[in-house]
Amino acid sequence: MRAVVRELNVYPLKSGGGTALTSAEVTPTGIRHDREFVLIRPDGARLSQREVARMARLRPSYDGQKLVVDSVDAVTPLVHEAFSDGPVRDVRLPATTCQGIDQGDEAADWFGALLDVECRLVRFTGRRETSRGGGTVAFADGYPLLVISAESLADLNARLDEPLPMNRFRPSLVVEGLGAFGEDRVERLWIGPVEIEIVKPCDRCVITTTDQETGLRGREPLRTLATYRTMPKDGGGQAVFFGQNAIPRTFGTMRVGDTVRASARRTL
Repeated sequence: MRAVVRELNVYPLKSGGGTALTSAEVTPTGIRHDREFVLIRPDGARLSQREVARMARLRPSYDGQKLVVDSVDAVTPLVHEAFSDGPVRDVRLPATTCQGIDQGDEAADWFGALLDVECRLVRFTGRRETSRGGGTVAFADGYPLLVISAESLADLNARLDEPLPMNRFRPSLVVEGLGAFGEDRVERLWIGPVEIEIVKPCDRCVITTTDQETGLRGREPLRTLATYRTMPKDGGGQAVFFGQNAIPRTFGTMRVGDTVRASARRTL
């Protein structure tokens, strides 16, 4: 099977808006600088759009040294020279605890005033392994990459009264040419020097119902997806799935427009 890369996205701040890229350097933890920063509450629990939907309106960019975060809600953007040392804080994610370097009072005050939540900005440090597949990840929920087929969104939008943009699903990589939910049937992707292994379906949460421009929340797409994309989830129960979590096995640069070679799974 062959396809083409249509989108590449990086999310420097966990639960902040994404940055569209024309090319992306793939590292063991995914696209370089993905989820390198997170906001935490005083008890170390990560802050996300699940609880603070207006985080969708944050627009972060990061070049490896300077983190810039803008928002329509902010008078002036945050311009922060990232700290590589300082107090190390525990970060509580839904299924694990990892560590991050505190980024100081100025950044904490900026986010706290904007979001009206007491929080600290921290930068990932240490090593965190994926729960399966032998990969590594920073502050992403579980895996370095999220792969979605453009045709999967087209299939969903054909069932909705109002179509939704792909940014509702916050993918790392969007490919076209695999067909609707073709990502479910793929075992590996090769894009230039990069080899990607598909590991598990991605179960979706309330963030998909949050408009990534306004921060307003509705009922779609979860209501419609529940009619045809519900499957058993790890740990029991049912969940809605859309897209596939993936781990890079070789590294290098991917570009929008690159040809994607895919191998089908032997069993489903």
